[in-house]
Amino acid sequence: MNVDAAEIAQFEILAPHWWDKNGECRPLHDLNPIRLQFITDHCVLRNKSVLDIGCGGGILTESLHNRGAIVTGIDACEALIEVAKLHAAENIDKTTDEDTENCKAQAKSPPISYEAVTAENFSETHPAQFDIVTCMELLEHVPDPLSLISACAKLLKPEGQVFFSTLNRTIKAYALAILGAEYVLNLLPKGTHHYEKFIQPSELNKWLLTSGLELKNLAGLHYNPITKNARLNTNVSVNYLAYAIRS
Repeated sequence: MNVDAAEIAQFEILAPHWWDKNGECRPLHDLNPIRLQFITDHCVLRNKSVLDIGCGGGILTESLHNRGAIVTGIDACEALIEVAKLHAAENIDKTTDEDTENCKAQAKSPPISYEAVTAENFSETHPAQFDIVTCMELLEHVPDPLSLISACAKLLKPEGQVFFSTLNRTIKAYALAILGAEYVLNLLPKGTHHYEKFIQPSELNKWLLTSGLELKNLAGLHYNPITKNARLNTNVSVNYLAYAIRS
């Protein structure tokens, strides 16, 4: 299995605090709107079958659902899947959105389907079933990123779209994402990230091509932890997002 037991244990500790917007998972909540923007800039979500891989407690998953997508969320951490199920059951019908059209879309969408499973195992039983696959902040947490990317490709329908986010292996990323976020500002638990697992865009592109995916766009993601402001830019030296299609 393409799972790091130490990583799973780390996320199990975070599970009870996943939806605390002022707690250890605050950066996930702050970054979620900009990740959703990157996705919606490239595709229409309404009535599309979407798979959120590494969904955690369901932050992005619920946002995709609110945009009218037919969403499935999977994660190898059972504790996080239980959190996601519970939060959806308690809050999904109460979710309000200033965008009336989004509210209408949400009302018409079936409930989110959650399952504790790896992408590789899920791809064996659900090949070519999804219009869109999202895989955010997971590539740098698995032993074999290529295996995960290949599973994403297998899950996509022909011409399906896939979105990744990860961290570049640069000194700047080490300084900000590890030293700054984990040791200085205490935004993340110590040990959340490991520099040697960060992925350069050239490496990601090579794995995409190997998996039958064509890279269409890269965007940098700038995050100010003091102001909680996040925005897209062209600088991919720290956090970056990638958009590709199944060719």
